[in-house]
Amino acid sequence: MTAVNPAANAAVSVNADDAAAPVNGPTPVTNATQLQKPSGMPVHKYRGYEAVDISDRTWPDNRITRAPRWLSTDLRDGNQALIDPMSPARKREMFDLLVRMGYKEIEVGFPSSGETDFAFVRSIIEEGAIPEDVTISVLTQAREELIERTVESLVGARRATVHLYNATAPTFRRVVFRGSKEQVKQIAVDGTRLVMEYADKILGDETIFGYQYSPEIFTDTELDFALEVCEAVCDVWQPEEGREIILNLPATVERSTPSTHADRFEWMSRNLSRREHVCLSVHPHNDRGTAVAAAELAIMAGADRIEGCLFGQGERTGNVDLVTLGMNLFSQGVDPQIDFSQIDEIRRTSEYCNQMEVHPRHPYAGDLVYTAFSGSHQDAIKKGFDAMEAEAAARGKGVTVDDLEWAVPYLPIDPKDVGRSYEAVIRVNSQSGKGGIAYVLKNDHKLDLPRRMQIEFSRIIQAKTDAEGGEVTPNQIWSTFQDEYLPNPDNAWGRVQIRSGQTTTDTDGKDTLTVQATVDGSDTVLTGTGNGPISAFFEALQAIGIDARLLDYTEHTMSEGASAQAASYIECAIDGKVLWGIGIDANTTRASLKAVVSAVNRATR
Repeated sequence: MTAVNPAANAAVSVNADDAAAPVNGPTPVTNATQLQKPSGMPVHKYRGYEAVDISDRTWPDNRITRAPRWLSTDLRDGNQALIDPMSPARKREMFDLLVRMGYKEIEVGFPSSGETDFAFVRSIIEEGAIPEDVTISVLTQAREELIERTVESLVGARRATVHLYNATAPTFRRVVFRGSKEQVKQIAVDGTRLVMEYADKILGDETIFGYQYSPEIFTDTELDFALEVCEAVCDVWQPEEGREIILNLPATVERSTPSTHADRFEWMSRNLSRREHVCLSVHPHNDRGTAVAAAELAIMAGADRIEGCLFGQGERTGNVDLVTLGMNLFSQGVDPQIDFSQIDEIRRTSEYCNQMEVHPRHPYAGDLVYTAFSGSHQDAIKKGFDAMEAEAAARGKGVTVDDLEWAVPYLPIDPKDVGRSYEAVIRVNSQSGKGGIAYVLKNDHKLDLPRRMQIEFSRIIQAKTDAEGGEVTPNQIWSTFQDEYLPNPDNAWGRVQIRSGQTTTDTDGKDTLTVQATVDGSDTVLTGTGNGPISAFFEALQAIGIDARLLDYTEHTMSEGASAQAASYIECAIDGKVLWGIGIDANTTRASLKAVVSAVNRATR
């Protein structure tokens, strides 16, 4: 027999000692990777990322237990990536949204890039739109005339930060700037000195002034050189108690796994001098699709602040998504210190400002993210809601579901906590089952169908979706349910309609039932005797040739209070058919009689 080599074609090499020894028996199923063929793509053009020499890394054992500092760069990094950059009105709408949500550091523009950005910065300062506890940030390149213009935009601001950057990666040094490491470092040093000089010259004492430096393309910059440049910048700024410096280490282009990104942050955090006076900031882009993970792992590795945009807006594949990051914390019981309780308003405002739609599957905010179509998912969600309601009731008066730890399958958070109703949690299509349909009826109409009735009605809906395709809305489910089980004056059908009934009980405990009814279009009186109203009604039906036998019966109130209605569910064997019926009435006896009529009429429909 041929033994399978588990290391063949493996993405991660294994020790030969770990390979399984050959055994007698049939040839094992070939690993799927062994069936893969070379793609033919020019992989020789690309090189892998470099590992970081940090064997005693500590970040894998860390947990995020409090919110980091946040910087929104929607108005700068996000805005510059739009096909149609924001108008002043849209910029102001976005700024006001970020303030309402609770962001305390907001990058508001690139004032030296043109009059539009400069005028916007001036407008929010002069109109008093910036709360006293909010720090605005502005970006500049390391050229003197641009630095001067940038600082001028901040006159009169209460709290402001100038963010200076220059690219430090080898490709940029060789191709773009054609300069040495020393020359690139000198750009950062000279730029820092100019920012300080113009801030002293232009800004008054009313401005609390801060400084941020970014070695752009940090992900491709040699770690020792990135550290050297940052230290040189710190030597000029002289961070100390009450005078922090923000060092932003941007994944301008995401180039490695999140774990390697975390290694780079832990290495920098360990090796920076004056670390206690440095705010280490992480600025991931999403080129590999792992920006959220990279940001979270960087925080675990020592970063203090995250820079990003709402819903991941930004160049190419976007900046890291601040909504997902914040809600990830919330879902773990950590206060993000940002208010996401009206997620749809946040999304609508972002879509208006950016003129770009948020994907319906976007985490936490998309139209479909709290929606289940799958029958097994729907059944689990319904049971989860039922279990939480039961637990709240068991704990005593005054305890609600909101007082309990959230534990509903497939829903990582309670949709209500972000302003969503439960209406769209379960939606029905051809993939759905009884649980989802039962949930819609219980949630929207307070009808808690018995399990076998759920199965019966789900087959009716399944036939509808198979025939028509697409989704069945809650209104369509209810309309179908009414048509199948609840005839009314506007939708009268079936052999029997009851108008009124009266029950008397004799000394032997026997009930005699008299029912005013219409049978086959003619008014008549039905009479029967039994050990209860339902039993008596079955006997009365015998007189008009209907052979009905009770199999199961259940009922519940649909609300609290004296005027509450009751829902009765009856499973009957009628002329060889097993069918369910339902009746709804304020009187439980009338409700049960209506349920029998519902089943009887369905048998002859």
